[in-house]
Amino acid sequence: MSKQIHLAAHFPGVNNTTVWSDPASLSQIEFSSFTHLARTAERGKFDFLFLAEGLRLREHAGKIYDLDVVGRPDTFTVLAGLAAVTEHLGLAGTINSTFNEPYEVARQFASLDHLSGGRAAWNVVTSWDAFTGENFRRGGFLPEDQRYERAERFLRSACELFDSWRGDEIIADKGSGVFLKDPRAGSFALRDAHFDIAGRFNVPRSPQGRPVIFQAGDSDAGREFAASAADAIFTGHGTLEAGKEFYADVKGRLARHGRSRGELLVFPATTVVLGDTDAEAHERAAHIRHQQVSGQTAIRFLEQLWNTDLGGFDPDGPLPEFDPVVGADAITKGRASSRRHRDPIAIARRWREVAEAKQLSIRELIIEVTARQSFIGTPETVAETMNRFVQEDASDGFILVPHLTPGGLDEFVDAVVPLLQERGVYRTEYPGTTLRENLGLPPGADPHRSTKTAS
Repeated sequence: MSKQIHLAAHFPGVNNTTVWSDPASLSQIEFSSFTHLARTAERGKFDFLFLAEGLRLREHAGKIYDLDVVGRPDTFTVLAGLAAVTEHLGLAGTINSTFNEPYEVARQFASLDHLSGGRAAWNVVTSWDAFTGENFRRGGFLPEDQRYERAERFLRSACELFDSWRGDEIIADKGSGVFLKDPRAGSFALRDAHFDIAGRFNVPRSPQGRPVIFQAGDSDAGREFAASAADAIFTGHGTLEAGKEFYADVKGRLARHGRSRGELLVFPATTVVLGDTDAEAHERAAHIRHQQVSGQTAIRFLEQLWNTDLGGFDPDGPLPEFDPVVGADAITKGRASSRRHRDPIAIARRWREVAEAKQLSIRELIIEVTARQSFIGTPETVAETMNRFVQEDASDGFILVPHLTPGGLDEFVDAVVPLLQERGVYRTEYPGTTLRENLGLPPGADPHRSTKTAS
């Protein structure tokens, strides 16, 4: 029997993929944009809408990085608003475990789960830099091992709060109010190296018990955290073989945490470009990438790796002959991509090899090395390729990242979704009422079961 494909939508903005200059690109902050994308995703029977979140405006050479930065309303506010204009779509928000507190976040997600009828999801992330920390009382940053340790303890604490209500403690009486059968409902006491809190959680158990837990990260620590605690993991692997390798690795880690392969779903982020012919789609994709990576943008990306001012370089010319500057303060602050440049000299050497072998200019190289996984072709080609990735265990589904807001999903939903449905690998109706049910995940943990959220 064929595996069923899961689909999700990413609201673009806190990234560098949106084409701001395209006439079809509308507001990144007006609620109508969020509503349009969410309703399109729901019309396509998508599992969830995913919001990334930036906690500080990024800077480059001391100035606001205006090539890819846009304001973004608070995640919980947006998701609560979308809960009122959708019925089935999951609502996933990125909430940081470094600069928040477990009680506050647990209360917000439990409330969202109630308001949405069981559609809340939490992408648990850590923050790695002192630059972001300056916006919060927790200045500075945590080393990587401590970040994941805090994230694990944070998630365990939040789950204990979710589980502090069994769900059957309330007796509702319309005439005289609400009474509790068990006066201990909501009680908690959590004390470890990171948290020392005790009290009573004041939001009764929500429809899912716990929100669906997402994890984004490709490091070994990130994969292990996902295997021990998450319901789904985001990845950026762009080829079938790389996807299969990642899929096998994270699924293989589940057994030692007492979990089955179906308890963790793998979602790579991807873009889709359609055309009447495959050739037309590839031509359109090339045009979009040139829109996304202007000459100025290419130089700024290159400066992130070289960590120095390259304003005098021609984006249509060759790479610098000198090596990146190592050991100095980062020229770009607040960008997750700078974490990936842990060996800039080796990366620069690899980029030179690629540029020389393919005769690429700076701009052409940046277009190539910054591209995410893409499905390009006719609707039939895209449907067939996406299905192959899922059936061959390179993923369980995809998070679609459109290059336009808010209409970037319209064409896919109208042209590709029906073909996946015809193949019998994609739903025609939502099977359940909660996000967990629609994803095929087990219910949120019961307080009488042992938690799996910490190793």
